[in-house]
Amino acid sequence: MAVAFLSLGSNMGDSKSLIKNALLDISSLDKVTSLKASSLYSTKPVGYLDQDDFVNVCAIIETTYEKEELLKHFQDLEQKYKRVRLFKDGPRTLDIDILTYDDVISDKKELILPHPRMHERAFVLIPLMEIAPDAVIAKHNQSVSELANKLPYDQIEGVKKINE
Repeated sequence: MAVAFLSLGSNMGDSKSLIKNALLDISSLDKVTSLKASSLYSTKPVGYLDQDDFVNVCAIIETTYEKEELLKHFQDLEQKYKRVRLFKDGPRTLDIDILTYDDVISDKKELILPHPRMHERAFVLIPLMEIAPDAVIAKHNQSVSELANKLPYDQIEGVKKINE
């Protein structure tokens, strides 16, 4: 059984409902045996700023899928929710990132683990800190809380929990 940390984001359409439905879809996958999700968070866009705010969530799953199979299922889910990749950091209906998969470190182009920018992103670390504050991230050898506490205050301040 592998443990994977995930990040989901959306800023097109009814993002709250879309994220909640995507979490249900993930929990119903054949080889996913448990799912624990953070609260929903409202976050400012990163990179391309001329777009709506995002709804983000992090989740922890237990699975018997290999990491490549998991990636394929998530890409299929993104397509189900009509994800279009117009340009880097652009708006999206659904984005699912595998942040970690056990303690695997991989630099393969198709799936870099741990996610190469997760330690720089408050919209990942704040929700992840809610559900796994003491988890140590391979390659960084620091806990989620330690990584989050290194972020600039203005980045952390831009991540707000949504009252559901």
